[in-house]
Amino acid sequence: MSGKIKINGKIRAYVQAPVILGVILLLVNISVYFVDVRAGIILSIFAAVYVITMVCMIIFARPALNAELISFATEYGQIQKQLLKELELPHALLDESGRVIWMNRAFEKLDNKERFNKKNIHSFMPEMKREQFPEGDAVKDIDVVFNDKEYQARVKRICLKDMAAITETKEGEDYDGFLFAVYLFDRTALNLALKELDNQSVTVGYIYIDNYEEALASVEDVGRSLLGAFIDRQVNQYISDLDGIVRKMEKDKYFVILRKSALTQAQEGKFKLLEDVKGINIGNEISVTLSIGMGIGGLSYAQNCEFARNAIDLALGRGGDQAVVKNKDNLSYYGGKSQTKETTTRVRARVKAQAMEEIISTRERVFVMGHRNGDMDSFGAMVGVRAAALSLQKTCYMVLDEITPSLQPLVDLYKGYSDYEEGAIVSPQQAMELSDANCVVVVVDVNRPSITECPELLKKCKAIVVLDHHRQGQEIIDNATLSYVEPNASSACEMVSEILQYINNGVKFKGVVADCMYAGIVMDTQSFTTKTGVRTFEAAAFLRRNGADVTRVRKMFREDAADYMAKAEAIRNAEVYRKEYVISYCQSEGLKSPTVVAAQAANDLLNINGVKASFVVTEYQGQIFISARSIDEVNVQIIMERLGGGGHMNSSGAQLKNTTVDAAIIVVKSTLDSMIQEGDL
Repeated sequence: MSGKIKINGKIRAYVQAPVILGVILLLVNISVYFVDVRAGIILSIFAAVYVITMVCMIIFARPALNAELISFATEYGQIQKQLLKELELPHALLDESGRVIWMNRAFEKLDNKERFNKKNIHSFMPEMKREQFPEGDAVKDIDVVFNDKEYQARVKRICLKDMAAITETKEGEDYDGFLFAVYLFDRTALNLALKELDNQSVTVGYIYIDNYEEALASVEDVGRSLLGAFIDRQVNQYISDLDGIVRKMEKDKYFVILRKSALTQAQEGKFKLLEDVKGINIGNEISVTLSIGMGIGGLSYAQNCEFARNAIDLALGRGGDQAVVKNKDNLSYYGGKSQTKETTTRVRARVKAQAMEEIISTRERVFVMGHRNGDMDSFGAMVGVRAAALSLQKTCYMVLDEITPSLQPLVDLYKGYSDYEEGAIVSPQQAMELSDANCVVVVVDVNRPSITECPELLKKCKAIVVLDHHRQGQEIIDNATLSYVEPNASSACEMVSEILQYINNGVKFKGVVADCMYAGIVMDTQSFTTKTGVRTFEAAAFLRRNGADVTRVRKMFREDAADYMAKAEAIRNAEVYRKEYVISYCQSEGLKSPTVVAAQAANDLLNINGVKASFVVTEYQGQIFISARSIDEVNVQIIMERLGGGGHMNSSGAQLKNTTVDAAIIVVKSTLDSMIQEGDL
């Protein structure tokens, strides 16, 4: 250091002001000589006295000024250091690696001083990771928990370049070191108050009795009022225990108001009301089931109510006997373990058919599509919808991209149909070119937009009709003009067969169309052995009357020798897990449709005595496909939903990316373990 003190800022201006004024005075003195010599002499004497006085002050007063400045700076620094040390706000300085190099007393009081000194802050505050620290002049806030208290840690980067420059060393010019300043704001009381306020927020919901009429019909006349009273008592008691309010809107509908903390309690108990009501038995042959929809996290009471309506619709669309909690970002499902009961009335099918007829009649063209890697059920439903559109004198295109080997025989059969028009089956690209705002797209056998043959078509067409028999999940086609999702139906072809009987006074079609739809029902019901009800046989009878050839359809289901042996190998390699589940893998090499073979193997594994569910894993097109099947004891849909898939209670699947067959089997096992431990299975 040079030993000199540089004076900058306002103090420097005050010191230089007399010198500047002296120079100005001399210039004025010279100017006065041109006006009056005697006045100039007098002013010169004054200027000389002023200059001598300023020189004396600079020589003798400046050291005193410097001493005063040094004294003030020293005292100010000591006071500032003491204030920072005594500051009630915990404060610490970290080096570049995050190690604590200084802390004030408030920081020391958080715990034993030795726990902090020269230690990396991440070692005692795991949330404070070095990679999260700010760069440049930014300030970063990080939430941390320490000794059961919640803090907001504010981290600021302090550059040391300017401090190095003060020393006037050569190294200071290129020095780029830095420190981190950390301030801890205690948010424990605030967060506790906010949490309590959030727990007291209002949530609303609906409780519907799924099968009220059917349950009453199974009870003798004298017991019907008693059954209704028992249901009311269970609902009212359950909501009362949660400190909520319940009001009966209709004979089978309730409106519920709860605090958020009470809803959390109900979620932790997995909505015990679902099982309590199913346990009511006063001679009723059919167990009573409920659907519950709760709305939470809305910006207003009205939005919570709208969330609740969406949740109850979703619960009903998934087959009932479950609770759905919806907030702004996601959905939570509870229950859904019992088998759904088929309704014998066709009123809903007739109403939906009439609405669908009106929509198609007002549009110029019709597009119908199913899911990617279409199967016989989706294709048969597409054929049926096209027959309905043609009966209404509308042009109809079937959107089909890749035709799987298992579907090829059915497609070839339909293309040989005498009334088939060349170009009726189009690719997704052709569909986008042919479509416009005055078209309607009918989606069959799927209600998830991302796995349809052409998701972009859903955005281009203004009118959308959804016909599906799969349970709805979180991803749905939410802008559908008409949505007919019937989880009780065995197949999409069954639903379309019913609709055809009410469109245009009954659609007339020939045997090939009936064959395609009949094949779809046979495939999804495994030759009428699973999920088959009265309406399934009525639909099959309707198709038989319209010329469906059972023998011709059966021949389509014959397997190649390679497929048959691969299925047998998958059965041979099956592993019994937890004595109730069977897991296997199906080799895909040399198979045209390994996913179909895997599904067939999963069905056959259910024939093992004591098995509740089967899972077969296979690889196809760079992805891992899981086929899950059950008979009646396990809902495989909720298992596959954990893996991002879905489907039916008895027939579901999932697709996994960036993994292997062995890793997928481990994932299935861990999912089963966690669900059994949580009580979901």
